[in-house]
This record gives sequence, C-alpha cells and structure tokens, in this order.
Amino acid sequence: MRRGKVASIAGGVAVVLVVVAVGLLPRLGLLDGLLDGLLNGGDSVSDAASSTTGTTAGEADIGGPFTLVNGAGETVTEASWPGQYLLIYFGYTYCPDVCPTSLQTMTLALDQLDPALVEKVQPVFISIDPERDRPADVAEYVGFFHPKMVGLTGTPEQVAAAAQAYRVYYAKVEQPESEAPYLMDHSAITYLMAPDGRLAAFFRHGEDPAVMAEQMRAILNGSES
Repeated sequence: MRRGKVASIAGGVAVVLVVVAVGLLPRLGLLDGLLDGLLNGGDSVSDAASSTTGTTAGEADIGGPFTLVNGAGETVTEASWPGQYLLIYFGYTYCPDVCPTSLQTMTLALDQLDPALVEKVQPVFISIDPERDRPADVAEYVGFFHPKMVGLTGTPEQVAAAAQAYRVYYAKVEQPESEAPYLMDHSAITYLMAPDGRLAAFFRHGEDPAVMAEQMRAILNGSES
C-alpha cells in the first residue's frame, strides 16, 4: 500500500488540517452551492450561491455519459450497471481528508440500509487526478471503504468529460515546498443518480450519514418526496 494512501485514510479519521492551508475547506460551501444554482435554473459557476449542508432532489442538467476505466483495466460507462442507482463521488487517492471523510459517510449510510436496498445501489469513486491515480491504485483505495464500491479513472480527457457532465470543479494546487508536489482542489458532492440517468439526490460534504441513509431509503423504496 502506498504511503500516500495511508496518509489519506488517516487524514480522513483525524481531519488533517493540511487542506485548510491551501484553502480547500473554505471553498466547499461555494462549490457545493453550484448544484443549488443548477437546480434553480442556473447553468454556470456564476449562477451558484453558497448554501448550507443538506440534501435535496430534483431535475437538473447534471450527469450523463462517461467512459472510464476500472481497477482491472476494463472500460466502463454509466450503462455498466443497468437498473441500479449510482452513488457517485469525485475525488483522488492522495486527498488528505475531504475524500476519505466523504467516502466513509457513504459507507456508513449504506451500512444503515437493508441489504435488499443496498443491492439497488452501486457506489462509484471517480478520480480527478489521472496523473497519479492509476486504475489499480484507485481500486485499492476504494477497498478501504464499502465492499461494493468501484474506483474509476481514465485519461485526462475522459476524466474531464465525466467531471463536466456532473458539473464537478477541480484544479491542481501546486505545493513546491511540500513533500507532496500538489493537491487537487475539488468540489465535494455525492450524487445519487437514478437508473434512468436522472439526478435523484445530492449530498454535500459533512452530511450526517443517518440523514443520507434516510433520504436514500425513501428514494429506493419508491417514496421520493
């Protein structure tokens, strides 16, 4: 296991403050607000407004086709799991705390659902750092979280296309004086996509796993409000 992964997992538990030094956490509210703007009819970053943590569901121009690679080097698309809801998060394996915290929240939420409901969900982690995250690395990384979770990556062009479809912001933050040459600044939204490709719900960073589980349970049971 790579040293970077050990630090990443440990960082998620300890909430390492390295991320604050490069200004990632102060921007999470603004980045998460992108979806509020889109759900209310906006179509760009300038339409977004900062918002509080919570969940919602509705129609929006979020999601769409993607072509990526799994840990076995196989090409997968959004249609690779027919009939299932996709619980999607974009991040990277060297992320010091935001990504492991979000993936742990996903895991805890899924653990609160009945097994029959979990069978309807495919958790997916998509790396926005194809420069460092090889398919095998991403597969190993998601193995620390939920057993059903799959890790995907691809070429920079494939990753950019997937991120654009989901309105995901990401950018490299150089750290010339640090042991890690760079971090990735990125939005921290977990998307629940319905089998028909519709956005069923989204969850902001810091969401309570119990709240996430409750919302997912309602949707999966066909009583979406």
